[in-house]
Amino acid sequence: MRSGFNHGSTSIFAPAGTPAHSIFGVSMLVLSITLGIFLVVAGLLVYVLLRFRHRASDANAGQEPLQIYGSNQIELSWTVIPTLIVVMLFLATARVILATQDAPKPAEALDVTVIGHQFWWEYRYPKLGVVTANELHIPVSDPQHPTPTYLTMSSADTDHSFWVPRLAGKTDLIPNRVNTMWIDPQAAGLYLGQCAQYCGTQHAKMLLRVYADSPAEFAAWVAHQKQPAIEDATAAEGRQVFQHNACISCHTVAGTVATGRFGPDLTHVASRDTIASGAVPNTAENLRAFVDNPAHFKPGALMPPMHLNDRDLDAVTAYLTTLK
Repeated sequence: MRSGFNHGSTSIFAPAGTPAHSIFGVSMLVLSITLGIFLVVAGLLVYVLLRFRHRASDANAGQEPLQIYGSNQIELSWTVIPTLIVVMLFLATARVILATQDAPKPAEALDVTVIGHQFWWEYRYPKLGVVTANELHIPVSDPQHPTPTYLTMSSADTDHSFWVPRLAGKTDLIPNRVNTMWIDPQAAGLYLGQCAQYCGTQHAKMLLRVYADSPAEFAAWVAHQKQPAIEDATAAEGRQVFQHNACISCHTVAGTVATGRFGPDLTHVASRDTIASGAVPNTAENLRAFVDNPAHFKPGALMPPMHLNDRDLDAVTAYLTTLK
């Protein structure tokens, strides 16, 4: 497990991938133009306030000033200039959208299927035979030899939205529809994100954690994920409790009778940094509290409280902490 829990940034002003760099460029263009408009308008306003302020020495004090009724030059200016600005911004934005959506997919690209659930993320690597949850691992993409990750997205229930600001713009996950996007982090590290579409009571705690690994680290992670869960012999009691309760109806633990698909895959849950979709660090204390009553961390979570006695709760917790 990596050290650190909330290390990372969600600022669009620190792009770390090709789509994010393109979005950053458009954002800076829009910001520059709007700042210029603000300075011009504010400057003219200040000039008028100072130049034409009331003075006691004014010869026409108390009289209505000379009125100007229409000016073709002014009318033409405030019609043509805004139109040109809007057209320029439209073309700049369209260029980025087309360049991102129509980018050719390299043969070395990694494919990941992303399924949004209330309120967690399911990740499937169809070519690698790996299934995990909430923490997405992908390889770093070398600009000289791009290896982007292509995400095929859908939803198991309601609308969700995948958004990791430093890597790309947001893409919606909609029931009965498949959307795609790609990301290519160019530096190893943790990239944080958020479900950007209100999806229910726990929308704010449907967090995203994307780990960009070096090629060697990613290969090692994949090899580890392909292995059955490695449990400690002392956790046998916990496995029995897990398998004789409703846990196996919702969760999968590879190599056991637990094959549920409704909840996250727990095969290697102990190797993850967080639980509850990134809401809290993955510690034995937090695991125990979550199993006992998921609403302790996520009110409204679809997982019901298990109501286990203390011995069984301790045993299940000990079992889950060995699933590395």
